[in-house]
This record gives sequence, C-alpha cells and structure tokens, in this order.
Amino acid sequence: MNREPMSAEEDVSHMRAAMAVAARGLGRTWPNPAVGCVLVRQGRVVARGWTQPGGRPHAETMALAAAGPAARGATAYVTLEPCSHFGRTAPCCVALIAAGITRVVAAMRDPDARVNGNGFNRLRQAGITVDEGVLQAEAEAFQAGFIRRVTHGLPLVTLKLAATLDGRIATATGESRWITAAPARLAVHAARARHDVVLVGSGTALADDPDLTIRGLGLPSIPRVVLDARLRLPLNARLVTTARQTPTWLLTGPGHAPAALAPYRDAGVEVLTVPRAKTAGLDPEAALQALAQRGVTRVFAEGGASLAAALLRAGLVQRIMWFHAPAALGAEAMPAIGPLGLTHLAEMPRYRLVATHILGQDVLSEYEGAA
Repeated sequence: MNREPMSAEEDVSHMRAAMAVAARGLGRTWPNPAVGCVLVRQGRVVARGWTQPGGRPHAETMALAAAGPAARGATAYVTLEPCSHFGRTAPCCVALIAAGITRVVAAMRDPDARVNGNGFNRLRQAGITVDEGVLQAEAEAFQAGFIRRVTHGLPLVTLKLAATLDGRIATATGESRWITAAPARLAVHAARARHDVVLVGSGTALADDPDLTIRGLGLPSIPRVVLDARLRLPLNARLVTTARQTPTWLLTGPGHAPAALAPYRDAGVEVLTVPRAKTAGLDPEAALQALAQRGVTRVFAEGGASLAAALLRAGLVQRIMWFHAPAALGAEAMPAIGPLGLTHLAEMPRYRLVATHILGQDVLSEYEGAA
C-alpha cells in the first residue's frame, strides 16, 4: 500500500480537527472514551466521526460509514489508538484495514490492557503505516478521565466552587442564590455537560433542593449522584421526584434496613452502598471507586463545603473550576471549603492556574493538580 505523504504541519492540523470532533461526545460516551476520527484523502477531508452516546458506534466506524468508498487510500487521524478487541462490535482496527486505509495517525496509545499497542500492531501487520504521538499531550489531557479510570480505578474529579472574593458560598443564614450572575451559571451548565455525572453531598441537597440538570444549552442532563451516609435526602426532594426523568444515584452507607431504602428505589433512585469513613460520612475514595466500577470517567463535584473538604483531604481532586464573584460576605458567612485539618503550610493541597475567563461580572479560574 502507498501512503499519502503529509507534512508535520498537516498532521497537526488534521489531528486538531479530530480533537475538536471528539469533544462532541465528551460526557456522553462513558464507559468508553470520547474519540474523534478524521479521514483525509488527497489532501481533502472526506469524513469525520466521533464516538456516539453510550460508547457505540466508535468514531472510526462513524467516519468510515460516512466516507464509503472514499475511505480507500485515505489517512485516518484518530485521537486514541483504534481498539483491537471484540466487544459488542468488531475492532476498529479491523474496520480500518477492511476499508483500505493506508495510514493511521494517532495521538496516543490506549491504556486499556486489551488494546495498549495491539491495535497499532494489527494495523502494521496489515501493511498500514502508523504514526503515533501527534498532539499526545493534548490528547492525554482530554482523555484524563478515561486514563484515570483504567489505570487507577477512579474517575477524574473536577471540583466546582462558586464563591465570593473571600471564599464564601452563602450568608450565615444559608442564602446563596445567586452568588454569581447568569453568564457564570450558564458556564456551569456547560461544564456539567462535559462530565459523566454531577456529585453533591446530602447537605447541599437538603439546603438547596437542586435540580442539577443541564439547562439553556439543548443538551441532555447527566446522572445526579448524592453522597448521603444517613439517608437524609427527603423523598420529596427534586432529585428523588425527578429520578425517572433524570437518573439519580444515591450512595449511602451499609446497615440500612431494606424498608428504609425501598421508597427511594420505588421512586426510581438507584441506591449503592459504600463503606463509611473512619470519622464521619462516607469514604470518598470508596464512593469514587464505586462510580468508576460503573464506568464513570469524569465527575463534576458541585458541593458543598463538607464534600469539597473530604475530596481535597483525600487528594482526590484533579481539577478545580472556581467561579468568583466581585463581592464579599465576611467571616460569618459559609466557607466554600470545610475544615481540612491542616497544621502546616506544607500540607496544603496545591494546584496550578491553567486558564482564566471573564464571564460578565464574574471570573472563572481553572486549576489543575496531580493526575
């Protein structure tokens, strides 16, 4: 087979396009990763594809179907190594070979042990030229949730904070709507849509009775998860009464009588039991492991202060989105983060600023920590 010559600049450009289409599936493809594929023949893009909701069909399958006969002799740009194992469908590497693709350019290897180089090997054995590592750093950042679930058995956690300049999220009486203005709130809905589930503690569910749906963007809502060790979530809470329209998962501790759990299940809430922490509440790492076992790769943790502190204390937060309003509430108001139990500055969780956005009167600061 003769591969079509491409410059390094063209490879980067087409891979950026593949990354852009991959983003269309973010938050809707779990347990599978969101992948993008662009097919280029004789310098012209002949098809694009991205992983569909629920993880099937894969990006390569979508692109090949769109291209039809035009795929023969083309170069495939994919953001993740094509799969090589049989699941509900045949491997993507087999489909690429059958379609007559002559070159595959991939951003990164698939860390899943069932693939991890096997896809590339099968393509090369079929005479297809394979080039790896184009925009690898960007691809790994994009796939951070999938990578973390596969390698650590945990999802990526983004902690969202909406606070005043002095780090307060509500008055001393609990009034919190609204700390930030409409543009920032819309950005929160967009951020939810890029994650697999949204997570809150029972305190937030009690205080705010939130919907935690995605509004104003025309996008489907994602499952809502409540950490509630003591079953404090009222049966008339919105998260319970709307569970058949938007999934609600209740993570609680062991030992509850079946009769206490039955009303939640009858309302359509899915109840999962996880271990309790040594002090109080649920073990946050065990809770995240339970979500990862269900295929969740990206968690959007929205509060409140106790949940934020528990996740930070356990070193489970990889990213922070801090929406800060140009206002102050004072020391008597409620803090965004509960007690961390620190005695030395060296013990502080540290993050690096990676982006800042002006959202009307508010500012969004994005931070990253350890992977």
